[in-house]
Amino acid sequence: MRRKLRQLILKVKYKLSFTQLTFWYNQLASMNDIILTVREELKASVDPKTKESFQRFFKEKVTYWGVKTNTVEKIAKKYFAQIKGLGKEKVFALCEELLKSNFGEEAWIAANWAYFVRDDYKISDILIFERWIDKYINDWAKCDTLCNHAVGAFVEKFPKTIDRLKTWAKSENLWLRRAAAVTLIIPARRGKFLKDIFEIADILLKDSEDLVQKGYGWMLKVASQTHQKEVFEWVMKNKGEMPRTALRYAIEKMPPDLRRKAMAKS
Repeated sequence: MRRKLRQLILKVKYKLSFTQLTFWYNQLASMNDIILTVREELKASVDPKTKESFQRFFKEKVTYWGVKTNTVEKIAKKYFAQIKGLGKEKVFALCEELLKSNFGEEAWIAANWAYFVRDDYKISDILIFERWIDKYINDWAKCDTLCNHAVGAFVEKFPKTIDRLKTWAKSENLWLRRAAAVTLIIPARRGKFLKDIFEIADILLKDSEDLVQKGYGWMLKVASQTHQKEVFEWVMKNKGEMPRTALRYAIEKMPPDLRRKAMAKS
């Protein structure tokens, strides 16, 4: 009965022929089967010690199956091999279904799949990433897994969308604010976007959320590995207003003498 009802809805909504209807229904059923299979494999891979230890890494209440990170990555790669031929739009639809579950490991798989289709990104996808972060991201691990790779690769492909990150940095949603910084971690490691990194750090400078402070401090720390002089000068200029958490992160990789100067009271 449920199948017939869904078929009728599809037929009325999209005015599909019987052949088209059968094709699209089978596509939907196949995609749903993949999600269910991924979840079953995650459930079968739960490690009791991992499950018990997850919460201690987060201040907020989180929902995780309790699967080791390397196992999640293997599952992501295994099932991407089955869906990569579907095209980016359908892969993104599957990613959103995983994100909706609120389980951390499912969000990590979604982040991996979103990154795996990076060659097919188009500039409007920034709005999809923004919606995902705003609607589904609710802990630092989900945020960083999605933004370090998928969103980071996106802004490297479309550099002008970094202006959108500066809008995120002003958001009321702390995960969008953290995302504005951690998206630039890998580009910063390559020495890219220093001017934009400083602009985002300026916006986030006095942020009261420690996870945002850690996020932009981390961004500056990575940038310092290729632009030590410039980052040190920025830190010295702003250290009077910079939260100590962000400051300690930003100077972590600098030589001891520079760290002492940065930590010294003005």
